[in-house]
Amino acid sequence: MARGEGAEQYSNASLLQKPSPDGIKLAAKRESKGRLSVCNKLCYAVGGAPYQITGCAIGFFLQIYLLDVALLDPFYASIILFVGRAWDAITDPTVGFLVSRSPWTRFGRMMPWIILSTPFAVLCYFLIWYVPSVEQGKVVWYLIFYCSFQTLQTCFHVPYSALTMFISTEQKERDSATAYRMTVEVLGTLIGTAVQGQIVGMANAPCISSGEDLNSTDLQVTPEVNITEPHVSLQHLRNAYMIASGVICFIYIICAVVLFLGVKERKETCRVRTEPMSFFQGIRMVMGHGPYAKLVMGFLFTSLAFMFLEGNFALFCSYTLGFRNDFQNILLVIMLSATLAIPFWQWFLTKFGKKTAVYIGTTSVVPFLICVVLVPSSLIVTYIASFAAGVSVAAAFLLPWSMLPDVVDDFKVQNPESQGHEAIFYSFYVFFTKFASGVSLGVSTLSLDFAGYVTRGCTQPAEVDLTLKILVSAAPIVLIIIGLLIFISYPIDEEKRQGNRKLLNEQRENEIDSEADSTENNAV
Repeated sequence: MARGEGAEQYSNASLLQKPSPDGIKLAAKRESKGRLSVCNKLCYAVGGAPYQITGCAIGFFLQIYLLDVALLDPFYASIILFVGRAWDAITDPTVGFLVSRSPWTRFGRMMPWIILSTPFAVLCYFLIWYVPSVEQGKVVWYLIFYCSFQTLQTCFHVPYSALTMFISTEQKERDSATAYRMTVEVLGTLIGTAVQGQIVGMANAPCISSGEDLNSTDLQVTPEVNITEPHVSLQHLRNAYMIASGVICFIYIICAVVLFLGVKERKETCRVRTEPMSFFQGIRMVMGHGPYAKLVMGFLFTSLAFMFLEGNFALFCSYTLGFRNDFQNILLVIMLSATLAIPFWQWFLTKFGKKTAVYIGTTSVVPFLICVVLVPSSLIVTYIASFAAGVSVAAAFLLPWSMLPDVVDDFKVQNPESQGHEAIFYSFYVFFTKFASGVSLGVSTLSLDFAGYVTRGCTQPAEVDLTLKILVSAAPIVLIIIGLLIFISYPIDEEKRQGNRKLLNEQRENEIDSEADSTENNAV
């Protein structure tokens, strides 16, 4: 009798757990809504290009621009680079909290931030590449507009990054959209390198021999200067930087418009179920989640490695390798290789898992960092090493943003009653990344100052050559090793990721059943 009652109770429980017909219809409808068309994914991906285009131009060229074009002392240049990036890092969590508290509008919660910040960001970016006539005011000028641009770009990039979680409820669709985004973002770095490098490269100003006037803007090429254009002046180079910035500003606006017109933020994914939290509560929440802390710390060191390489590679090519007139083409090869490698890494992480992709993708750059320093200066060898290094750069672009949604999903599974904090997770991740960038640029420029860097010099002291070799080879390798050691304890493997996906789907099905029951009760 007891056994029969137990079987009957089990049968009744199974019937109760079985989704109703209305629930099945709602589930099918929800799944169809979660799917993204190729056009949606492309428009979403295009929105990531402005951040990478401007970031690439600033990362590769701002240091050499401040030193050799604006003619700032290396110490002041290091202050501008560090303060600008540090300020940028501070604004990220601030904007993240403001975004998380933003009300829903007919354009969504994220999109108004993106659109309203664009025109002001474009104006500030253009003024970064203008050299003011007042000599004493240069440092203040660049600090104001660099910090202003970084703040406004944060108002674009943090909502855009968090938008990944709001364009679809399906993990597979989000991963696919992220792959599209990373492809376009690496393409954006290629565009930024091409536009800035090629336009500036066509107006390559002569270097300064010992005893010449450093502040002259009308320097004519002397017989000792080995460049092909015989009448290029510093003013021509400054004009070239402004033309390049104007082209990039135009591309920035076009990408923002495409994102606005082609992507719809889904209201059902933007419901905040818990009360907004304070700044320090947010810090405790995100850093108290173990997988997130390990992910951030691991990529903090690996990202810092690539930032040291990015920020000093132009100077390394110009002075240590002696390719002053070819460095923009070398940078172009790196970004072209990275663009082509993104689909490969997307396939690789799908086939072998994301942790495996991190180890192989990140370490693949190490042999080429060693090669480019130890092998005697050769343009062909440099091109080959640069192309191979670009494959690793692609992994560094794709993997952090591909793994971050997995951590957010893991937090949702472990904290089902605490929802609606996606923007906080993304903003703090961007915060740590940008802070690392500020550290790398500030340390690099200050190190060059201590080594005796000669602004626009035809040659540099041996100490500068040694410093550049350390900054583009030894330091990145050490940082990569530290980052990978941290990743050993990162707990979200493929089995864990699929388990979280299953649990989240069950949560959604329960919500669907609740909605169906509510619909039936209202109908009655």
